[in-house]
Parts: sequence; C-alpha cells; structure tokens
Amino acid sequence: MRYVQLRAFHYVATQGGFSRAAEALSLTQPAISDQVRKLETEYDVLLFNRQKKQVSLTDFGKKLLEITHRMFDIEHQAHELLSESRALGSAKLRIIADSVQHLHPVLGPFRQQFPEVFISVSTGNTPEIIEKLCSYEADVGVLGEIPESRDFDIVKLSSTPIIAFASKRSSAGKLKSISLEELVTKPLVLREKGSKTRQKLEQIAAAAGLTLKPSIEAVGREAIREIVASGAGIGIVSEAEFGYDERLCKIPISGCKPLMDEALICLKERSKGNLVSAFMEMAHDRISLKRA
Repeated sequence: MRYVQLRAFHYVATQGGFSRAAEALSLTQPAISDQVRKLETEYDVLLFNRQKKQVSLTDFGKKLLEITHRMFDIEHQAHELLSESRALGSAKLRIIADSVQHLHPVLGPFRQQFPEVFISVSTGNTPEIIEKLCSYEADVGVLGEIPESRDFDIVKLSSTPIIAFASKRSSAGKLKSISLEELVTKPLVLREKGSKTRQKLEQIAAAAGLTLKPSIEAVGREAIREIVASGAGIGIVSEAEFGYDERLCKIPISGCKPLMDEALICLKERSKGNLVSAFMEMAHDRISLKRA
C-alpha cells in the first residue's frame, strides 16, 4: 500500500468520480484509475461500485474513507504547523451554522484581525452540522444544542427563549402572548424534524400532555419566515434568531420558559489547527467579555 494509492482513492471518493479526482490532483484519469485498481488488487477488496459513468463507494470503501478523512486532515494539520511562521492570509475557514445571527459577536472582529482569510458560511440543521464536521467538510459549527459527545471542543454562545411569531396582519398578530395549550390549536408552520428548536418545544409540549402538529412543514428559516408572513400560520423560533421583519411580530409563550442553547463547536482533533483555534479562542474571549 502506497500513499499515492490512498490519495487516489480518497480523491475519487470525495470528488465523486475518477475524472474529477484526476482534475483535482492535476493527473490523468488513467493514472488515478491505475492507483485505485492496484490498491484493490493488492488487498483483494472492492472499494467502488462502477456502473457506466457513475461511481459509488462500497461498504468497505465507506469504512476506508472514514480513515483517510482523518489521515489527510492530520496531514493538513501538519502542513499548518510547519507553515506557522506564515500569516494566515492564504487559509480558508469553513463554517456551518443553524443560524448566522449567532456568528455576529465573533465574525466581524475575526475578519478585522485576519482580513486575508477566506471564510465560507453554509447553513444546516443540527444533524447536518455534526455530519459535516465529522466528515471534515466543515471546520467549525454553530448549533442549537450543546453536544454531549466528548469529541468536540465547545464554546457556549447564549441561551435564549423560544418564541412564537406571526404576521402582523393575521388574527394571531394581535396576541400579546400565547400558552402552549393555545399554540397547539393554531395552524403551525414548523421546520423539518431535524430542527432542534422544533424538537425542544415538542418535548416540552409532550411533558405537558400536548402534541405539536404542523399544518405546514418547510426546510429552512427563510422558508418558514415567508410562509408565516403570508398569514398561513404561526411559526416558532429562538428569539435571538428572530431578527427584524416589519411584516412579523413576536408572541411570547406563556406558562413556560423554553430555552435554546447555542454553541460553537469543532472536533477536538482539529482544535489545535492555527485557524480553528484562533476562531474558537476569539469566540471564547468575546463571549466572556460580553458576560463580564
């Protein structure tokens, strides 16, 4: 087994095909195919299902990919360490967040200190964030739950109440507050089942012997916001993520205080990398300063 064989396998798996892997590595497709074939032949295993022009990992290939993800991430960390004397200017930080509002305290100051760092921000729910971090497709995550796993370094950002919200033009928009008992009787516009805000309120309702049933289910906060703004129902959201929209109004939930914890997390094994540690440390310092 040679490094080039594992690298060829890893790039085919992560790039989605032999031609894309060849392009990413600046090699020819026959060279990539030959390295993967030699690896399969040497160990008498099948790493990819090859059907016409489509390539997919076998179960064995998926297990090997988990290992090569760690292998090449460690290689990347070694490169960072060896390049420590250089500025972070050429680096890239990949962030995935359930809501970008929670990045406000740290993103601006971080950009000021490291203006040449390229930052990419994507969104997802909690399971998607965990998956992206564990598959090394993201460096830092922001999510509405503090993970119990010991695999993560964690900076707690905030705890904010869950509120309902409605269109100002709707009858619900005139409410000063709403109880859980009233809420479950209203047409609810809820996010997909992976949403921790939804899950938290469902758990609280269940403990009170109530069932939260959506009239409309949609993926993503923007979709929920637009549907609620149309007057089609009542939404729920962490108050910190409500933001400002002149079409909508907040409705506090009375009789209970459901709170959402927001946390900034990264894999422990990646927390020593220059860029990730700089971002996590700045977040910790900014939040500590805010609470002082």
